[in-house]
Amino acid sequence: MRASEIPQSVRALARECEERLRGRFAGIDAVSEENTMRVMDAFQEFRVSEACFAGTTGYGYDDLGRETLEKVWARVFGAEKALVRINFVNGTHAIASALFAALRPGDTLMSVMGAPYDTLRTAIGIDGDEFGSLKFYGVKYFQVDTADGGPDYESIRRACAGLRPACVLIQRSRGYASRRALMMEEIAEIIRTVKSASPGTACVVDNCYGEFTDTAEPTMAGADLIAGSLIKNPGGGLAPTGGYIAGRAELVDRAANRLTVPGIGGECGCTLGNNRSLFQGLFMAPHATAQALKTAALCAAMLEGLGFTTSPGAEERRGDIIQTVTLNTPDNLKRFCKGIQSGSPVDSYVTPEPWPMPGYTDNVIMAAGAFIQGSSIELSCDGPMREPYMGFLQGGLTYESGKLGVMNAIAEMLAE
Repeated sequence: MRASEIPQSVRALARECEERLRGRFAGIDAVSEENTMRVMDAFQEFRVSEACFAGTTGYGYDDLGRETLEKVWARVFGAEKALVRINFVNGTHAIASALFAALRPGDTLMSVMGAPYDTLRTAIGIDGDEFGSLKFYGVKYFQVDTADGGPDYESIRRACAGLRPACVLIQRSRGYASRRALMMEEIAEIIRTVKSASPGTACVVDNCYGEFTDTAEPTMAGADLIAGSLIKNPGGGLAPTGGYIAGRAELVDRAANRLTVPGIGGECGCTLGNNRSLFQGLFMAPHATAQALKTAALCAAMLEGLGFTTSPGAEERRGDIIQTVTLNTPDNLKRFCKGIQSGSPVDSYVTPEPWPMPGYTDNVIMAAGAFIQGSSIELSCDGPMREPYMGFLQGGLTYESGKLGVMNAIAEMLAE
């Protein structure tokens, strides 16, 4: 249905929930303001100018914009160095490159929040037997499961002391798991626990969906590397593609060798006229993330009012932009996603259907009427077709459009 056709009963529920969330929204805005100040300081410190927006072709030598953006990025994220490239095809590519930078054949990788999300399992070698995975190159894998959905610090400490892993992977977001996202203080405590038991272990944080949801980033808490996607939070809805890695300079350089080849590393990589979008996207990122968080909170409040289970709850603190809703039946999940799709500015006439998406074990339904294909900072909802039929909502470039999309999805699900 069109936005103008949303029933008054659904609109009334939204207004009631907004009133209840007024204090929560103010807290989200305060975080956005502090993060915007940090971004602004970095832009001004490194003298971002019109000249930075010109792109390069071919090899991409002497790309002023690329080099300046990476300095800005490192400062914003509290890192020694950053690699911010459109050459990364997605977040999994960036995270895997970070892991390869921290590991050698024969080393042990330890995941401290249970199994990572589906696509990364193939890159590691937990699932499948793909040529070029970490397992293919002789990297061993061990995982510590969560405790009541959060970190099991004592088990992490014991495992690090016994195995002395070369690298631990900390997945900030939940992926398609039922656990909650990590808060910054929990990430900091995990890093302290790991380093106290095994000082030489590199801590790599999968930072996808978590950027700018708090006033600090994992690199500010001692993470050796963080990695993520530019078509999620830090691209601000303007980056057309790409990913990033930030952290210790030595490890970032190793990751650059993995992205390109040894001997070239981060010195090449043309930007093809995308610098302006990457700079402007980073500038917009704190605000865009806040809009997504408000959209998620409203969605949770409305569905809680209708008797559905949500995580996080409407008024809980959030460690990422993902909102899960347990919809109980395959029909509810399909109809909710259909409503998100029909409430989108792009491809609103399309009906999403479950399909065998590469890298996932179950059929997945995905609704996303986005300006950038697959952009998770734009309003979308997806989920695997398995019990308890959880929908994973994320994004909303503006709260107003996110609100309309959520109301549309609920109206579609409740329609007779």
